[in-house]
Amino acid sequence: MATAALIDSAMRLELDGGLDADNKPVVKYKNFANVKTTSTPDQLYAVANALSGLQVYPLVMIKRNDSFAIHS
Repeated sequence: MATAALIDSAMRLELDGGLDADNKPVVKYKNFANVKTTSTPDQLYAVANALSGLQVYPLVMIKRNDSFAIHS
């Protein structure tokens, strides 16, 4: 049976960059690597909101990207 082991975690902030010349929404991204794999969603939310105050654009979404090693 295969098992999965969490090896890495990252956080991505999606920011509202306004509209482009064609009136289409522009999304800006800020990526943060080396997030502790034991971080809870509440902890990530608190950090993301603190970091969003330092950004030029308003925060739209917070995403967490986890990487797993799958082996037998």
